[in-house]
Amino acid sequence: MDILETARDLLATGPLCDSCLGRPVADRSFGLTNDERGRALRTAVALADDEPYEGPEEPCWVCEGLCDRFDELARRAVEALGETELYTYQVGTRVPPLFEENDRLLRLDAGLDEEAGEELGTELNREIGRRVGRQLGADVDFERPDVQFLVDMEADEIEIQRNSVSIYGRYRKLERGIPQTEWVKFETSVEELLEPSFLSAFRGTDAVFHGAGREDVDALMLGSGRPFVLEIKEPRRRDADLKALQREVNEDTGSAVEIEGLQFVTYEMIERVKGHDASKTYRATVGFEEPVDPSAFEAAIGALEGTTIEQRTPNRVDHRRADLVRERTVLDIDGSLTDEYTATVEIHGEGGLYIKELVSGDEGRTEPSLAGELGIEATVETLDVIDVEGRDEPFLTPEYERDREGSPASGAGVSEANGGE
Repeated sequence: MDILETARDLLATGPLCDSCLGRPVADRSFGLTNDERGRALRTAVALADDEPYEGPEEPCWVCEGLCDRFDELARRAVEALGETELYTYQVGTRVPPLFEENDRLLRLDAGLDEEAGEELGTELNREIGRRVGRQLGADVDFERPDVQFLVDMEADEIEIQRNSVSIYGRYRKLERGIPQTEWVKFETSVEELLEPSFLSAFRGTDAVFHGAGREDVDALMLGSGRPFVLEIKEPRRRDADLKALQREVNEDTGSAVEIEGLQFVTYEMIERVKGHDASKTYRATVGFEEPVDPSAFEAAIGALEGTTIEQRTPNRVDHRRADLVRERTVLDIDGSLTDEYTATVEIHGEGGLYIKELVSGDEGRTEPSLAGELGIEATVETLDVIDVEGRDEPFLTPEYERDREGSPASGAGVSEANGGE
């Protein structure tokens, strides 16, 4: 169909703004806005018919003036953002069903395919988004932007979603009786000790702790520490001096918990940390019910070296975990008797190996076990985790690192002069 004939058919449907006139032919002449296409079509028809040029009539029967509000809606979106830092953004719109139907009828009334050009919502997303980006000096991101704007045309409201900031690090727990996350039975947790400083630095509403597994409440976490990601919800700041933040946390926790290696990471790092079944090395102080012969102890340790252990869900956790039989391998084990009733044992095992039950046998639920090999009851008196996924196996890989340059843009103090085209 000739483009002038198409323009005449579109204009014959009723009064149209330039954007609604140009949108059904949005697949023509790359580099123009729909408003520019519509103005060009209106001009071309006037020239071809040798008629006086008449600008768009009011109101447009398709959008009822909505396409004249791009600047206003963008300015309102930035104002709704308030004092919020961001590097990336995305704008979406919720278009009233009546306008979507009008947009479809425009094409049908003009004899066009109802999918010709582009949809009204697509134009609104782009045109409002361009103006928002120009005012903020931020980059658009269609994957996981720092901030998502939803312009609700029907409710005449702007909704703001500030996506979380993710920070990777490792923690050491230097006192017993501290769980990893909040637990009503205990006064504090690793999560609660870290949370205040991070929330203050990023002005977030909440923090969620994601660890690469967890140690028992009564176990220490030593060595290079356990990997974690702290997710800061609804942050109004997206950058901070992580070295200074690390120092602040380590001073404020009173030596109960230490953190190191803080680094900004992508959101996907959370699942990598939570789902990674890292091998771990433990040091246990073991007490025996009866005296232990040194040669028998050495033989029992040797029998467990490299052995695959079958462990039914331990009695101590069966109230919160499914009753399954798991197979885990003792990768390395070494130990020495302190006296005939106690020993120190170091165990390097696959992720998910229950160490206390490897020692005690858990009433036959773990086979083989140190107690079973000795024929003597054995109990873990103290337990320390001394390594999780050793540093020779880097946990953090480049694809999960946040790659951004410069300082974040801010929604604060944006002037109206930055908004128009």
